[in-house]
Amino acid sequence: MGLWIQILPGSDEPIYMQIFAQISEAIAKGVLRSGDRLPAVRKLASELVINPNTVARAYSCLEQRGLVVSKTGSGTFVSDPKLRSGDAADMNLLGERIDTIITRGLNLGLKEQDLMAMFEDRINRFTNKSKNRKKK
Repeated sequence: MGLWIQILPGSDEPIYMQIFAQISEAIAKGVLRSGDRLPAVRKLASELVINPNTVARAYSCLEQRGLVVSKTGSGTFVSDPKLRSGDAADMNLLGERIDTIITRGLNLGLKEQDLMAMFEDRINRFTNKSKNRKKK
């Protein structure tokens, strides 16, 4: 597993959310797969030169979203996608974010087909990387 996390200290986004977002993206892209073990909290904190509580908070957010499972004494592992529940609140939030993206695109003068093409391109970036990794 090659997990590489970049922290931007001057960012408006809290560090724990930066970690959460990057691990979440790695899971979505298939860089991290079901059963992969995340680095121990203290190890990752040491590598990033941050407080272990910050990493623990990021891991807690990932666990609350069902993306990882913590096993006492064993570590934190990427959960099986088949066992993840589709939380209604998360689905609503996703819908709101999509609405925001559509609104911004239309306000920029993009046409419906342009937005669809951009969305398909982004999806293909995720799924193609995932498929390419499985072929290796």
